[in-house]
Amino acid sequence: MIANPVRGEAALTLGGQTCLLRPSFTALVAAEAELGPLFALCERAASGQLTLAEMTGLLWHCLSPPGAMARDEFADALVAAGLANASPALRVLLGQILAGQ
Repeated sequence: MIANPVRGEAALTLGGQTCLLRPSFTALVAAEAELGPLFALCERAASGQLTLAEMTGLLWHCLSPPGAMARDEFADALVAAGLANASPALRVLLGQILAGQ
């Protein structure tokens, strides 16, 4: 699966599978409903205060197609791959939240 940077998409490889992350309006609204205001989430990330639960929630809500992987399976694969593996995709999504299209 290839991410389209024009759409603000990011790719994340978990367990040998490439996951597409698309920060659609629907995905971001769902993430915000769970995690609170997205601007505050970006501020916490910038200050190094983003929790594993918040990162997992944001990435999972942006998974495309939605439900492509069960959340617990996604979370386990994310931890197994290491947080450094998820950092580039997280950076893309946070940048997209702040900059928009």
